[in-house]
Amino acid sequence: MNVSFQNHHPQQRGALCTAPLVNRRQRLLCLVLLLLVALAGPQAASASDGLPSYIATEKGMGRFPLSADGKAAPIYVSAEDYPGVARVAKHLQADIKMVTDAEPQLLVGKKAPKANEIVLVGTLGKSPLIDKMVRDRKLDVAGIAGRWETSLIQVVEKPMRGVDRALVIVGSDKRGTIYGMYDLSGEIGVSPWYWWADVPVKQKQSVYVLPGRHTQGEPAVKYRGFFINDEAPALSGWSKEKFGGFNHKFYDKVFELLLRLKGNYLWPAMWGNAIYDDDSLSAPLADEYGVVLGTSHHEPLTRAHDEWRRYGKGPWNYKTNKENLQAFWRKGMERMGTHESIVTIGMRGDGDEPMSEESNIALLEQIVTDQREIIANVTGKPASETPQIWALYKEVQDYYDKGMRVPDDVTLLLADDNWGNIRKLPKPGEKQHAGGYGIYYHFDYVGGPRNYKWLNTNPIPRVWEQMQMAHKYGADRIWIVNVGDIKPMEFPLEFFLDYAWNPDKWPAERLQEYTILWAEEQFGSQYAQPIAEILAKYSKFNGRRKPELISPETYSLTNYREAERVVEAYNKLVEKAEQIYEELPAEYKDAYYQLVLFPVKASANLNELHITVGKNQLYAKQNRTAANDMAAKVKELFEKDQALIKYYNDTLAGGKWSHMMDQTHISYTYWQQPEKDLMPLVKLVHASDGPAMGVAVEGSDAWWPLEKGHAELPAFTPFGQQTYYIELFNQGKEPFNYKVQSGAPWLNVSSTQGTVDKEQRLLVSIDWQKAPTGVQRVPITVTGPNGTTVKVQALVNNPATIKPGKVSGFVESNGYVSMEAAHYTRAVDNGIIEWQLIPDLGKTVSAMTPFPVTAETQKPGGDSPHLEYKMYLQNAGEVKVHAYLSPTLNFNASDGLKFAVSIDDEAPQIINMHKENSEGAWNKWVADNINILTSTHNVDKPGEHVLKFWMVDPGVVLQKIVVDTGGLKPSYLGPPESFYQPEKANQ
Repeated sequence: MNVSFQNHHPQQRGALCTAPLVNRRQRLLCLVLLLLVALAGPQAASASDGLPSYIATEKGMGRFPLSADGKAAPIYVSAEDYPGVARVAKHLQADIKMVTDAEPQLLVGKKAPKANEIVLVGTLGKSPLIDKMVRDRKLDVAGIAGRWETSLIQVVEKPMRGVDRALVIVGSDKRGTIYGMYDLSGEIGVSPWYWWADVPVKQKQSVYVLPGRHTQGEPAVKYRGFFINDEAPALSGWSKEKFGGFNHKFYDKVFELLLRLKGNYLWPAMWGNAIYDDDSLSAPLADEYGVVLGTSHHEPLTRAHDEWRRYGKGPWNYKTNKENLQAFWRKGMERMGTHESIVTIGMRGDGDEPMSEESNIALLEQIVTDQREIIANVTGKPASETPQIWALYKEVQDYYDKGMRVPDDVTLLLADDNWGNIRKLPKPGEKQHAGGYGIYYHFDYVGGPRNYKWLNTNPIPRVWEQMQMAHKYGADRIWIVNVGDIKPMEFPLEFFLDYAWNPDKWPAERLQEYTILWAEEQFGSQYAQPIAEILAKYSKFNGRRKPELISPETYSLTNYREAERVVEAYNKLVEKAEQIYEELPAEYKDAYYQLVLFPVKASANLNELHITVGKNQLYAKQNRTAANDMAAKVKELFEKDQALIKYYNDTLAGGKWSHMMDQTHISYTYWQQPEKDLMPLVKLVHASDGPAMGVAVEGSDAWWPLEKGHAELPAFTPFGQQTYYIELFNQGKEPFNYKVQSGAPWLNVSSTQGTVDKEQRLLVSIDWQKAPTGVQRVPITVTGPNGTTVKVQALVNNPATIKPGKVSGFVESNGYVSMEAAHYTRAVDNGIIEWQLIPDLGKTVSAMTPFPVTAETQKPGGDSPHLEYKMYLQNAGEVKVHAYLSPTLNFNASDGLKFAVSIDDEAPQIINMHKENSEGAWNKWVADNINILTSTHNVDKPGEHVLKFWMVDPGVVLQKIVVDTGGLKPSYLGPPESFYQPEKANQ
């Protein structure tokens, strides 16, 4: 029995059985299909989607032997088909050989050879053989004909005389056919990163294609691609050494990667480079592949920025140099010819700068009119028949907001703020713009508040959150992302393009699964889960603050053990990553180093480097002799950074990636990158001749006995951190002995006597079974050399009214309540709007946001959508509520996105997250990757309260709430989450 079914969405093979089954016939058909899968025997899992693959490794009923027992089925492409189809067929031929060690014969000609089994590749309307099969009803193409970039892979019995069985790969158009071949390559085990990241191909003795109809469906976003930008020093140095520059040999690798990732659109490298002018073979090669070339937002009519430097006459000023600019642009259009392109129109200042102050909307509209006249004259057809974009990037959006318009057929390319926050989206319900809308997004950027180019800092939950919003608002004509040097953005780039193909396939709930599947595609199933965890964690950690922005002051050295926790978390990640590296087979090590181990080790090392510089400065201020040890460790960590870079550049994969990690990342002093990485400045102290004791306590950068007041530890409660430290340190050259006396038998100190050479940390804790109820102040006396005595006060609060295990929700401790957004007590929906958890989005845990993102503004109060957080406060009085929000921008052009906060039954306070909309505020939002908004409230009594976070506008993403009752201290991430006992319903 041969059951065929067609899927109309990418990689949703078997989706029939995952959808709600509304009738008996559907349920029966699903059972039949599942039975067939069960009977089919061993087959590969599709690493790209987790659903059953259409590839198997053992012979079975109806299966097509792509390669079996050392013999591969021949591949036929009609000579009348597109040359790009024949070119990619060679890639398929090579891929099959890589997987099975059997090279199929490739025939490109007018007539297919006779063979028992054959692979027939062709494009509708271009392959006479495919068209004949359609006419003869041997092949049903109703699901792909007339669609954009759609492919069908199907086993066909007796397709023509002399052939028993064929595997047909047919495309609705050129790229459809190409995507079909690359999809088959991916399914048999060839990663898109087999060359760009040295991902090995797992050998299989035999490969069979299952019967049925296999399709990726039609892409949701029409044009999907990336921008190679900010390419010096890394990519430019590498390409020059390996290819002689950004020539057609280099771009051959880029075009192949783009298409294997199901992209179709490229903005080529442009700083000092020009794809048309640098190598006359590059643009024709792109057209052969089916890659749509464009130019960036400031390069009109296909002319690269550097071409004006090479050939331009006069100033880049349309008002004074109109004729020369028009002639320059006209040559660009003439050179483009019939190559498939998207033409950038409009004009910015020279070198990615704003236009001059005297530029006005009327002049800019005239520029567009004149450019379109050039397009029409050169192409010989109406300008509306040539795809065009007008990029609303930076100040150009201001022109649009002030009323500038372009013809309706032009695609409006909306942009983010260069930091992953979309600036503007179409208004739901407004008149449809015929040219549609697109998004220009960034994984890499050169500019303020600081460049970020070195490593991947783009956690996919944040990318998902912004791009699903673009999708829901209808910005789906073009998605293009700035990827800098391509490497090391492999993972977020593939996600970006996969998501562009079918956003509905990847809801928030599947993002972790996507990461696991991606890891499996590169490294196999054995380590996929832990590798996925490492990928997600390191990009989350890097997303907290770009590596280029990390400084000794970023994380608190004294409050909440923040800096220590950051270093510890990174180093645990390194330990896990290194363990997997040691266990992986040798052939995977180069790929693993590039994609996982290097970014983890380099990021961890950089964070520890800056934190150690901070400790050196603090210790020097305290005159600790250990400051000199910290200085030595800074040197060691700096040298480790340079060694990691050197290995990547010179040794990894036999030196294949030389220069790829040349990007500077340590010695920034302002937004632009330094010429060279230099070791940060450190301080040395001169120790006194004899011993000298200093004492520091957790939560303070002061030291005693220099300070006149009491040393005091943070308050102890059963609901807070259970140990706090006292640090004894030496300011002299000789060791000293110390003694510690606790003022209560139930207050414990980890060491009551000993010898300090340089420093010693003592942990203080409470035996809550013996501690009396109420508030106690207990002295801890530290005695050191030369009769030095320091008293440290411990405030102990053991409330009689509440006990752990007998309270639900969050409990205040040390003057604050810190609550992760995902740990709500109750989520109130209204039947239309519901609260969506976005797992792993944010600086600490996960995030909450109202869905749908296109919902109308809500009036807070009553049963309108809100989240509730139960909390127990120790005292009555004024409190400040800090809402930690993703730095979403005012994308709907209102007066700002709003939310509301209330405690108990008070009226909700509406807060505008964009009330302060200055450049300085934005700089802080994006540098910190958070927008913290504060409201003030009064609680009339201690005890249990409910904080409510109300939806007003969609698009507000809540990461965390911190209630300051008077004890909140500065930190970058905010205090760790408070004691939390979930409600039974929310466990």
